[in-house]
Amino acid sequence: MKFTLQKVCPKTGARAGLLETEHGVIETPVFMPVATKGSVRGIPWETIKELGAQIVLANTYHLHIRPGDKLIQKAGGLHKWSNWSGPFLTDSGGFQVFSFARRGKAKIMDSGVTFKDDLEGKMHFMGPKESMEIQKNLGSDIVMAFDHCPPADATREGIDYSVNLTTEWTKQCMDYELQSHQSLFPIVQGGRFEDLRHKSLKELVKLDAPGYALGGVSVGESREEVDRIVQTMANELPSNKPRYLMGVGTPRDLLMSVTSGMDMFDCILPTRLSRHGSFFRKNPEGWKTESVTQKEFTEDFNNPIMKNCQCPTCSQFSRAYIKHLFKRSEITVYYYIAVHNLYTLINLTKNMRKAILEDRFVEFIKSNGILGESSTEKEYNLVNT
Repeated sequence: MKFTLQKVCPKTGARAGLLETEHGVIETPVFMPVATKGSVRGIPWETIKELGAQIVLANTYHLHIRPGDKLIQKAGGLHKWSNWSGPFLTDSGGFQVFSFARRGKAKIMDSGVTFKDDLEGKMHFMGPKESMEIQKNLGSDIVMAFDHCPPADATREGIDYSVNLTTEWTKQCMDYELQSHQSLFPIVQGGRFEDLRHKSLKELVKLDAPGYALGGVSVGESREEVDRIVQTMANELPSNKPRYLMGVGTPRDLLMSVTSGMDMFDCILPTRLSRHGSFFRKNPEGWKTESVTQKEFTEDFNNPIMKNCQCPTCSQFSRAYIKHLFKRSEITVYYYIAVHNLYTLINLTKNMRKAILEDRFVEFIKSNGILGESSTEKEYNLVNT
């Protein structure tokens, strides 16, 4: 893997780069649709390609439990098995495993985690070696180190333990021999404590990995806490490596995070929201998440769910029609809304990249509701406006 930093916005630190992998070149900043079980839920690959997705994320835990990483390896790896020819990123399985621990279904030890799966109730063990073996079998391009992800309300003592365990496990992951095309990204932990975040980063940077991720920022924190963590840590990450913010994916959060200096993002929200009839919409004051069940949509035959959107859904259907489909639980509506949501995030990151390269990024984020009149330069990482 090779990362080239092409341009940095001098006023914000927002970055445009190229990430070269064996299965394709990724232009950053980039949003990665989540293909949890080997596909983006409800959306065929041809649509994902048409929407402009460059890389997708698959879930190590779910694919290990069913159909099994060894079966996928036998099929030729994720790319051949799923027929997605572009790059894959796989998470480590840590987030799912530790969510079991919070529900009393897992036991955490210094060597790894013993847990009961949620399909057949079988007992499993996963540690750094096991996570690396699974991801090696899957054959993803970017492999995430096995980390300990504490809940947002964990004590300082608990988060310090998480940082130390993550560091030790990451060292073991770095020692594991992956496939030649695979690159490992460590994950910075530390919860809401800035000093523990810096402690985690300091130890992980010593390992000189191909890229770095910021984890533990979508596990229950407030928006203000997430903003503070991202703004504090983003430009502390190595400038010559790709920076991945895990689990973040609303238009507003992408705008904020790119402004802070992050490069890569993923989130299940685009498809999850669609199943509840919710969609991303840009209003004069910025981006919001709204519902297709709004009263005024009932007889609005002339407008799409978001004006001036060029996505396949907004290009074809009225608000009235989409609302009707959702109220009648017509299965196609979940596809239509998800397509709009995915297009919004993929296209937003592409437009931010273009604005960075053309030296008009500050104007772009102002037009998208960031840096409004009530905002301060300090809040949004501006150094020279």
